[in-house]
Amino acid sequence: MNFENLLLAVKDGVATLTVNRPDKLNALNDQVVSQLHQAAQLLKDDPEVRGVILTGAGPKAFIAGADIADLAKQGVLQGRERSLSGQAMLRAFEAMGKPVLAAVNGYCLGGGCELAMACHIRIASENAKFGQPEVKLGITPGYGGTQRLPRIVGRGNALHLLLTGEQINAQEALRIGLVSKVVPADQLAAEADKLLRTIALNGPLALKLTMEAVDRGLDMTLAEGLALEADAFGLVAATDDMKEGLTAFLEKRPAKFQGK
Repeated sequence: MNFENLLLAVKDGVATLTVNRPDKLNALNDQVVSQLHQAAQLLKDDPEVRGVILTGAGPKAFIAGADIADLAKQGVLQGRERSLSGQAMLRAFEAMGKPVLAAVNGYCLGGGCELAMACHIRIASENAKFGQPEVKLGITPGYGGTQRLPRIVGRGNALHLLLTGEQINAQEALRIGLVSKVVPADQLAAEADKLLRTIALNGPLALKLTMEAVDRGLDMTLAEGLALEADAFGLVAATDDMKEGLTAFLEKRPAKFQGK
C-alpha cells in the first residue's frame, strides 16, 4: 500500500514508518492521521513484521504537532471528532501487539509528543525537543497527552509541561523518564534499528502478552494486575515458543521462535 505522506520500508521483519512532510515539520493533518491509522492496521496484520520503528523525515522534526491550519477552522463537533480520530490512531499503535519504537529526531511537540508516548519505547537524538504547547494556543491536548504523560513521567512533571507549555531538551526528557535513551543525531537510526532487532529476537507471543499486561495493568489494582500476569504466564505455557525458548537455553543455542 502506498501512502502520500508516509514512507514504509520493511527489512528482515523490522518495519520503519516515516512521517514524510518535512516542509511542514511532519505536522499531523487529518490525512496523515488517517494514513497512520491504516498503516498501523497493515503492520499489525502482516505476519512478517516483528516490530515497528516510527520516525519523522528530515533533521528538524519527528512531528512538530498538529496542523494548525486545520485546528483554526474547527467547531465543537469537528474538534471532538478530530480528537477521537487521533486517539484511535494512537491506540492502534499502542495495542498493536508488536513492539513500536519511536526514534525522535528534532521537534516532538503536541500531537507528535502524544504519538511518541503511544509507542512502547522512545529513544531520542541529542537535538530532540519535547513539549505539549497546546495551552499557549488556548486549546487542550487532544490525542491523549493529559492521560499518557502523567502515566509516564508522573503527575507533577506532567502538569508542569502541560500547564506551562514549555519545551524540554532530550537530556531533561531522559531525566524525567519520557525517553529511555539519548544518542547523537547521526546514530539515531542505527540505534533504533539495533534496539528493535534485539527486542524482536524474543518470543513474539511473550512480547505481546507482556505489553498487554503492562497496558491493562496500569488501570487495575495490584491484585488485579497480578492475576492478569498469572493468566499470561499460564497462557505461554501452552505455546511452542516457550518449549523452544527453554530448550534453546538448556542447549545453549539461540532460540528460533515461530510465534506459536
